[in-house]
Amino acid sequence: MKITRTVKKILDNYESDCPGTKANLARMLMHGKLGGTGKMVILPVDQGFEHGPARSFAPNPDAYDPHYHYQLAIDAGLNAYAAPLGMLEAGADTFAGAIPTILKLNSANSLSTNKDQAVTATVHDALRLGCAAIGFTIYPGSEDQYAMMEEIRELAEEAKSVGLAVVMWSYPRGGKLDKAGETALDVCAYAAHMAALLGAHIIKVKPPTNVLWQAEAKAAYEKAGVDTSTLAARIKHVMQATFNGRRIVVFSGGEAKDLEGLFTEIRGLRDGGANGSIIGRNTFQRPREQALDMLEKIIGIYQNKM
Repeated sequence: MKITRTVKKILDNYESDCPGTKANLARMLMHGKLGGTGKMVILPVDQGFEHGPARSFAPNPDAYDPHYHYQLAIDAGLNAYAAPLGMLEAGADTFAGAIPTILKLNSANSLSTNKDQAVTATVHDALRLGCAAIGFTIYPGSEDQYAMMEEIRELAEEAKSVGLAVVMWSYPRGGKLDKAGETALDVCAYAAHMAALLGAHIIKVKPPTNVLWQAEAKAAYEKAGVDTSTLAARIKHVMQATFNGRRIVVFSGGEAKDLEGLFTEIRGLRDGGANGSIIGRNTFQRPREQALDMLEKIIGIYQNKM
């Protein structure tokens, strides 16, 4: 595998990491149809834990089978596939080496009222399954946020010591935050910055809306004249908040939406300098051929072909 200059430049931003971790970042960045471009599209399938099996997979019953997701990510030419322990274990041998995988180490469920997640897998599991990275969610704003940050501090230290990359889902929720605040520009940028400060290699956040939720932040944005008018401008600001673009940032797809709305959003992400998308329900809740066609178009957008 010859590393492109674009990927080499990205790897150079991770100055403290060992060759093993950089090799695993390169595995993901060089894999699939976007390999070598510095852009990524990742399939995450943790929604069965988060929302329940029927809410996640009943719209496309083939998706109850863990092998379906592995094969979908491979056939679509994606950079990586992320899932909790059981999902990866169910296809680890059949698909060994076929696509880089990310083991999600913590999970929540919709039966709980706590804005928290349980640690459900280990760094050892990630090594055993041949993963390129661990994944972990934090909830900035939650009453349990500090415990989650301390958990990822320990897990990230262990992962980096054995050459694994760290992918962090940083989703503001809980505490004083309302629905508008969870996706407000100032809050999303803050959440992305926290993930970078916690040592994430790849950061996952939601696309920010044109809302400034914190009064103090709103004053600072207005005084600095930060452009918040378009999605591309807001994405550019989130990238700025992650060490001025020195960290890989991918944006979630959220609940299933119409295709034109999705493609318009992806163009905004691209134009703002995002590294890519991590898109689950919009993918696996569609029939396979429709999902493959959709992913082909998303990849084409990141390749500046659409």
